Amino acid sequence: MNELIERIFLPPRPSSHAANVDNLFMFCTYLSIIFFVIVAGAAIYFAWKYKRKSENDKTPHIEHNLTLEIVWSVVPLILVMIVFFWGLTDYLVARVAPNDSFEVQVTAKKWLWEFQYPDGTKSINRMYVPLGRPIRVVMTSDDVLHSFFLKDFRVKQDIVPGRYTDLWFQATNAGVYDLQCTEYCGKDHSKMLAKVNVMGPAEYAKFLAEGPEELKKAFAENPAKLGAEVYANAGCQSCHSVDGSKNQGPTWKGIWGQVHQFTDGTSAKVDENYIQNSIINPQGQIVKGYEPIMPTYQGALRDIEIKALIAYIKTLQ
Repeated sequence: MNELIERIFLPPRPSSHAANVDNLFMFCTYLSIIFFVIVAGAAIYFAWKYKRKSENDKTPHIEHNLTLEIVWSVVPLILVMIVFFWGLTDYLVARVAPNDSFEVQVTAKKWLWEFQYPDGTKSINRMYVPLGRPIRVVMTSDDVLHSFFLKDFRVKQDIVPGRYTDLWFQATNAGVYDLQCTEYCGKDHSKMLAKVNVMGPAEYAKFLAEGPEELKKAFAENPAKLGAEVYANAGCQSCHSVDGSKNQGPTWKGIWGQVHQFTDGTSAKVDENYIQNSIINPQGQIVKGYEPIMPTYQGALRDIEIKALIAYIKTLQ
């Protein structure tokens, strides 16, 4: 019965820590229901039993009941202490990552997620982790407060600029899970979404070596379409429009073949080399009229993704 209720009211729990959180949550829920029934039931019963029968009824002098007072003081205290120590135990387990944890560096920025793995591989808005292994996530922010929240894994941690915070989890089921920012961080806070891919060991090793298979397949089928997806998922839409409207960075509409003037007085034609250099070394050429706010995507986007972006930009005429 308890398992059925949890399935109805709680999301899946594909991590080793999720069951601990859910068990305590359900204990508090059942406890609240029981006490609600007792208190509300007693209030209704006493209101009926002791209601005023006539104008001559007088409230009797009521003495205190020591036994009752001890019971309603001690029993809640015991229950509260059970919840406290239960929660403290689970919290300590959740805060200390195992020594053999696989470490992923996370950088949050308006309005995207960047993930870096031990071998230097990076990904944008899609985190890849191996199944069945403890994952320690070390996080920092490039700008404002953000918050890392994996609801299915029951883990959440604020990300603070200028310092590192961390959490850990261990996935027990392969699949794709939602990651979101739960600290308001500006205009596109609601779009700061990502996915966490949990993969088997062999599949994960192949990902680190080659990148995901679907990426290569998508490029072979339609590079411009893949470029549009990279544009949406890598955070490009936060600064670059594709309809000609002004944003924090130059619009991509009709940009191909134009000559851009830079703040240092030089200029360059928008071609393959220019776009690749702008993605890898964005601070090298600042277009006149814009601020140098774009972060480097070197290592964050694979060559195939950059080529897809170039193919997409060519279509925006």
